[in-house]
Amino acid sequence: MFVTGRLVLLVALGVVPLVLFTSGGAPAWGVAGGWVLLCAILTGVDVALAADPRRVEITRTHPDRALRDEPVAGEIRVRNLGRRLLRASIRDAWQPTAGAPSARQSVVVPPGERRGAPLPLLPRRRGELRSAFVVIRAVGPLRLAGRQARIDAPARLRVLPPFTSRRHLPSRLARLRELDGNTTLQVRGQGTEFDSLREYVRGDDVRSIDWRATARAGTTMLRTWRPERDRHVVIVIDTGRTAAARVGDGVRLDAAMEAALLLSVLAARAGDHVHLLMFDRITRARVTRVEGSQLLPALVDAMAPVDAQLIDTDWDAALAQVRGLSVRPALVVLLTAADDPEAARGFLAALPAVAQRSRLLVATATDGPGEVPAHRDAADVYAAAAIERARHDAERVRDAVVRAGGDAVSASADDLPPLVADRYLALKAAGRL
Repeated sequence: MFVTGRLVLLVALGVVPLVLFTSGGAPAWGVAGGWVLLCAILTGVDVALAADPRRVEITRTHPDRALRDEPVAGEIRVRNLGRRLLRASIRDAWQPTAGAPSARQSVVVPPGERRGAPLPLLPRRRGELRSAFVVIRAVGPLRLAGRQARIDAPARLRVLPPFTSRRHLPSRLARLRELDGNTTLQVRGQGTEFDSLREYVRGDDVRSIDWRATARAGTTMLRTWRPERDRHVVIVIDTGRTAAARVGDGVRLDAAMEAALLLSVLAARAGDHVHLLMFDRITRARVTRVEGSQLLPALVDAMAPVDAQLIDTDWDAALAQVRGLSVRPALVVLLTAADDPEAARGFLAALPAVAQRSRLLVATATDGPGEVPAHRDAADVYAAAAIERARHDAERVRDAVVRAGGDAVSASADDLPPLVADRYLALKAAGRL
């Protein structure tokens, strides 16, 4: 049972006759008691005449999957199984991060019929969101009170990474098309294969002249090369404690996912094979042997429930998993924290073994050390010292990665995905992949 604001207002109206019938300073307690009794009787009658909220059937309509920070159009449909008109308000039991409206949804359902109430969602957190029940309140005809019931109606919504770095994809695909045919490579590299012959143009690299074809054609002919396909790109996302650090408006793990998604789609369009591994001490997500249009849905679905774990990553075990993903030389991209020598000590020791057989790129999302403040007081001096220390530590880790045979990049959460994609395209253009 519940009461409404109308009952409170009705009881408050009894104050007026209580004041009017006061004699000699003594309140008319009989009038007040009679008024309260009348309100109680009306409340009981209203509750008795209200429809039974337990005699309803709840169904939901909303997608099973949605992107984070994107509105989701949902609806709750209520079927009245009773014999009385159902005037009800509905509240769903989604957690706050689902972004369900705080106000109750009103619905009027005649006996034996079904009515719907909109329930828009705006999920603000990636992962699995669940609602176990719906609370329904059926008010009586006088709108003074009513009945309340909890109806079991389980629902779930998988919130996927938003892939905001998708906006960088068209420009990178245009560059990829240039590499793959419209503007062919002029210098043969380890990762290129013969494409076609064309006439020599002033400024072309003379090392690509095909002398046999020149003798047959009677004019100088040039060999052109294009990037090889069917290469393997292995992306490793660190889900250990360093992935929980705040970077920009989110955490480092979210920035790593954005970079991985952009690189994966680009590499798949280039004809390469993409493997994803999310690891700390155990495998949190793994996507392999998925090609074409099925790759992106498989990636976002695997990433959705993964959160950073407050444990140190076992890099020996992680890179052992990498070796099992591809037996051919590959590009291995490690998305982790590479700005603190102590935190990076574990994976730095394991890098040489990977760099011997594969191209290696270590990418880090960071806020950056910031600008050095003017030395106006002691606080500015300490802040400047901290910034310089952060820069020095990041440079030490970057130098250690280079000595191990890899390449290191770091940028803000928004700039890291296109930066990683550009490094991949640069390797393709140079024939190193």
